[in-house]
Amino acid sequence: MLKLQTKTLLALASVMLALTLVITLASLASFRDFSIRAATEHTRTAAEMIRVALTESMLNGTMHKRDSLLERIANVEGLDEARVIRGELVEEQFGNGLEMESNPDPIDYKVLHSGEPVYSLIGGYLSPEFRATIPYIASSSGDVNCLNCHAVPEGSVLGAVTLTASIDHMRTAAIMTVLVLVGAVALFALISLAFLRRLLQPLVTTANEIEDAVKKAKAGDFSVRVTQRSKDEIGAIAQHFNSLSDGIISKLTEIRRNVAHLVQSNPKQQGDLLADTADTVSGLVKVAQFKQAIEEDESSEEVFQRISEVVRDEFGFNNYSIYEVDYNRKQINTINVDGIAQAPTQWCTPDINEKCTACRAVRTGHFIDGTENSLICRSFAPEARQEGQTYLCLPVIQSGGVGSVVQLILKSETEILQAEASRPLLESYLREAAPVLQAKRLMASLRESTLNDAMTGLRNRRFLEEYSDTLVTQCKRRDTAMTLIMMDLDYFKTVNDTYGHDVGDSILVDLANIFKANVRESDLVIRYGGEEFLIILLDTDAEGGFLVADKIRKAVEAHQFKAGSILLNKTISAGLADFPNDGQAFWQVLKYADVSLYAAKDGGRNQVVRFTPDLWVGAETY
Repeated sequence: MLKLQTKTLLALASVMLALTLVITLASLASFRDFSIRAATEHTRTAAEMIRVALTESMLNGTMHKRDSLLERIANVEGLDEARVIRGELVEEQFGNGLEMESNPDPIDYKVLHSGEPVYSLIGGYLSPEFRATIPYIASSSGDVNCLNCHAVPEGSVLGAVTLTASIDHMRTAAIMTVLVLVGAVALFALISLAFLRRLLQPLVTTANEIEDAVKKAKAGDFSVRVTQRSKDEIGAIAQHFNSLSDGIISKLTEIRRNVAHLVQSNPKQQGDLLADTADTVSGLVKVAQFKQAIEEDESSEEVFQRISEVVRDEFGFNNYSIYEVDYNRKQINTINVDGIAQAPTQWCTPDINEKCTACRAVRTGHFIDGTENSLICRSFAPEARQEGQTYLCLPVIQSGGVGSVVQLILKSETEILQAEASRPLLESYLREAAPVLQAKRLMASLRESTLNDAMTGLRNRRFLEEYSDTLVTQCKRRDTAMTLIMMDLDYFKTVNDTYGHDVGDSILVDLANIFKANVRESDLVIRYGGEEFLIILLDTDAEGGFLVADKIRKAVEAHQFKAGSILLNKTISAGLADFPNDGQAFWQVLKYADVSLYAAKDGGRNQVVRFTPDLWVGAETY
């Protein structure tokens, strides 16, 4: 692409060249016209002189010597040829005349017949030979009366004189003159180009510097400054550009410093200032959008899932783990591994699940960088370490303690560099997630407390009301049975009346422990009300449920409850029914289990009764 200076000089050179060409052509045309006019006047004068001489020869009777006259005239400088042609009327009167007065050519005939002179170049437009054929017209006026000698009418063509003259010397002079003129124009053009080049040099140099500065600015480098070479508009442009660059650097530096403060990192001292700042701001916008999204999520599980998506989709890490700390049990729960929820622990030793302080990030609350020393945390999986893999562990601080940990697994130098660059923004995501996770956990804890019995720690009736539909859905999806066992401690009112409610509460706590010790972790034990309990055995039919219920009955019968210093033996009654064999609705099956419980009590207590349709007789009274 041509530079501004080159294009300007080329334009001026083109104008000068065109001007020179026009002047040259105009000069040549002018000189040609001048040469023809001069030759015309010259030949016209010579023709008049010949006419006068011939007239004098006729008057003096020396007409027979006219040939020498014509030869002398032809030898005049500037004339190459001079000959006279007689007209037809003169030939009729005086004969053909001399040899040189005969044999006219077509131009002579044309002039003799038309009486009009012909002036032309012989051989073309640029020929150096000029010809003039001029007629002699008979006239009775003037100093000589032609009709005295010639018996012809007034205005008749007596003859014509043809003169040939060379204009080569004029053409040479014209060419020399044109060359001098062209040289002058060319010299003027060169001087003009040099002056213009010097005049444009500051503008062109400033424009080039601005172009280079803009190219570097596009790459984020705003350090280039333009030299102010003059105090005119060009200098003002350079000054304003420098001021603009200073302003951009100042503002971008301030923005980058503030952004770095937001992400709690040190701003980069090198690199693309504009792109780095724009990327960081864009990242913070995504962080804000992430925060808005997790605040509207229903549970902490959804928040952890979004964190997993951020780690994988936004930052491009495919191998990672997300852990949640359970301080009540002093354990770590594995929430997500490589994008799979509730997957078993893979990148750490299993002991962290049983002892949360085995995780260095949980124990110290600090960022753990395994890229410098992979042995800094002893809980990192030895197999992964042997394969050359390393890690970064980012703790998520909640209420002064580590609530969860995000662990990045790095398998190459490229991933290590990527992790170092991504860490400040990823920590921004985690800082925004921390209070939300804490709030979700608190809400879950509060909600959990409303679903649990405060005294026994068992689920309460409200839990049953909320999750009964879920239990039925699970059974239908897995096509399995579910047994409901209603249990009631025999003669519990007597204990409260005799030993007080504190002893009664203690017995209920012991009873809850017996229940939990004799069922699976997947089964549900619910304090249904007072001394009445409901046990839900998942994936268990009535026959299996009967065995469990009788096992619990025997355990209660064998257990000795403390009433101060007194040991008490108590018994329990149980009734059971299963879904869907006994009923197609949860609350219907629960009612059938309750009916069976009353049947057990009516039958003497301390027994388990399986629901049968005949027990439903009179159930509407319950």
